[in-house]
Amino acid sequence: MSERSVSKSREQKRWYTVLAPEQFDRQELGETLAEEPQQVVGRTITTTLDQLTGDSNANNTKLTFKITDVGSDSAYTEFIKYELTRDYLRSLVRRGASKVEASITVLTTDDYRIRVQPVALTTKKADRSQEKAIRRVMIDKVHAAAEERTFEAFVDAIVDGNLSSAIYGDAKEIYPLRRVEVQKLTLEARPREVAAEEEASVDVDAGADARPVRTRR
Repeated sequence: MSERSVSKSREQKRWYTVLAPEQFDRQELGETLAEEPQQVVGRTITTTLDQLTGDSNANNTKLTFKITDVGSDSAYTEFIKYELTRDYLRSLVRRGASKVEASITVLTTDDYRIRVQPVALTTKKADRSQEKAIRRVMIDKVHAAAEERTFEAFVDAIVDGNLSSAIYGDAKEIYPLRRVEVQKLTLEARPREVAAEEEASVDVDAGADARPVRTRR
């Protein structure tokens, strides 16, 4: 493609300002270029928490947003992922200590399905039964948090550190802990997607019940 064609193609495109959800005060996340508004929908953008809060201590937390709608020159997003940086996670690990992880899928009160991955770091090496008990605390606390929170409130509990603190408070009674973090949260399905899956599951079950049963003679 010639330089003139490239220049003309860029002239036909326009910039859209990408905005965070209301939960993050519609802050500007960046810009994206496209010829048509619908080309923007579905794109993702990642930023660090310190860029939204101004807290320099939050630069180890990445937030990912997905564009869901476009209006005029603005692109609106939904939150889809929270993740700690690899460098930060590596800095937490100490030789001779235990790293206890869990991966938990839960539904919030407004039917968002999310996967939550907490991690607990002990001061010294815990035995297997202690690690299992700490993991049980993490699982129970994540389920309890989801049972009483909307998706937005659950995300707030992670961003603010409330869920990590709750896990730490109970798990430290099992074995001394140095740190508890939620290393990752991922949005897996929205309410309409969850409802569609449940409906499909019911249809499959109904179909199975309707099949004739062949008996042995």
